[in-house]
Amino acid sequence: MGIVNVTPDSFSDGGRHGNTEGAIAHARTLIKAGADLLDIGGESTRPGAAPVSASEELDRVIPVIEALCPKSSVPVSIDTMKPEVAQAAIRAGAHIWNDVSALRASPNSLAMAAALGVPVVLMHMQGEPGTMQKQPHYEDVVSEVISFLKARAETAIKAGVRKENIIVDPGIGFGKRLDDNLALMRDLPRIINETGHPLLFGASRKRFIEMLNPDTATDDRLGGSLASALWAAQAGASIMRVHDVFETVQALKTWQAIEQDEV
Repeated sequence: MGIVNVTPDSFSDGGRHGNTEGAIAHARTLIKAGADLLDIGGESTRPGAAPVSASEELDRVIPVIEALCPKSSVPVSIDTMKPEVAQAAIRAGAHIWNDVSALRASPNSLAMAAALGVPVVLMHMQGEPGTMQKQPHYEDVVSEVISFLKARAETAIKAGVRKENIIVDPGIGFGKRLDDNLALMRDLPRIINETGHPLLFGASRKRFIEMLNPDTATDDRLGGSLASALWAAQAGASIMRVHDVFETVQALKTWQAIEQDEV
């Protein structure tokens, strides 16, 4: 899953592809690099990020989706917490709703997810983007994240979302300390097994890599991003959400060739 941030303030590439033309060009570059999915977002969810209005978010993402979907066979995911943005994006041609709030941000989210009938990603986040990194705390992070994801999946199913349309995401970096992130990554097989749903994994360029390698800028976290993606693939993750598509595809192909003893 290649990341397309149509925002001025995302933690890694904010502003680089913040206009429609730049975002479309970047998305096409990611497709050529080997992306199987594109995740398009118009509101930053980095730590401390300020929310944007639905109208502004729509203005950012809908032109990009409308330009890409008719001309590409690569499915598009809309990264949003707002049900009205998800609805407009699906109508414009998007195929998946990726919601970092796990359908909690609006009282209309559950009903909208059921009505849209598309796959939906439910992610764990302690707090909200603006406050999530202010002293997050867990007694047992893996058990708590599993319980949360199972509960949100059950709630979504009761609301009418089909079980086969649910994807879970442990939310690496979203209200997590370094040790929390590492514990979740270490126990990905348990998370997949106990939730019973496909898992989306997103650790690309995140700050925990800098914590392990101090004074590392976001653009210099490729090594940690690739190591994390390979670890997650080996653990059974179904989708890797990444910035560096070409390098990740190459790493995964090489690992798979070694493991399978075939080319």
